[in-house]
Amino acid sequence: MTEETKKQDNFLQLKDITTTFGSIVALNNVNFSVKKGEVVCLIGPSGCGKSTLLRTANWLTPPDKGSVSLDGVIVGSESNKNMSLNEMKVLNGIRAKMGMVFQQFNVWPHLDALENVVRAQLVVAKRSRKDAEQKATKMLFDVGLGEKIHDWPDNLSGGQKQRLGIARALAMDPVLMLLDEPTSALDPELVSEVLNVLKRLANEGMTMIIVTHELGFASQVADRVAFMEDGKIIEEGPPNVILKSPKTKRLRLFLDKLNITSFTQS
Repeated sequence: MTEETKKQDNFLQLKDITTTFGSIVALNNVNFSVKKGEVVCLIGPSGCGKSTLLRTANWLTPPDKGSVSLDGVIVGSESNKNMSLNEMKVLNGIRAKMGMVFQQFNVWPHLDALENVVRAQLVVAKRSRKDAEQKATKMLFDVGLGEKIHDWPDNLSGGQKQRLGIARALAMDPVLMLLDEPTSALDPELVSEVLNVLKRLANEGMTMIIVTHELGFASQVADRVAFMEDGKIIEEGPPNVILKSPKTKRLRLFLDKLNITSFTQS
């Protein structure tokens, strides 16, 4: 295996990650890597560490132990938890390559849809307003909000707000997308709006980690599904294997509780 192949196989690498909140162990010596262009869905019961793992990937939640690297560059490690100003600037530059989409939309209510997507480009990417507006317009059309460019967030549905959040992240030209249960706050009839956008991104080769309870979606889009329990990755593999023939009793119980017998990729 060449060094370049190793680098692509470990495009994102979390190594020996342990995170505690008081007496609670959120992540317990987790080792996790994602290939370039791979889509990984994280599943598991509430409180198992899925969101913490996602927030660790871009160092929003620095762990007590371990390190994270992206494309061969260290994002953070236990040795530099107390970063200098220059180290923070480097970290923010790396973070700009990771698009983060949260459960609760996190769009700016005082800005219209276009300006929501423009603002970070101006401040972080230092683009001209002309270039930022052109990019924002394209991204809004790409996520199906072409007719909502000048609408205020209060006038958008939940599904539209989430797609606006995705457009804002994509406008920064990320090499990795991190999505924390992007459909959990949506009414059931709006879920497909967001999932269709994510399916398109997956087909275009975007590297993504998606925390989700939508197992049908995971079975169709994910290259790999990882099941978490008590801060550990208990089982992982292709969705048509792990969701159809789970090896561990814990995953079988999890799927049975959801009244799920099997999924296969379409």
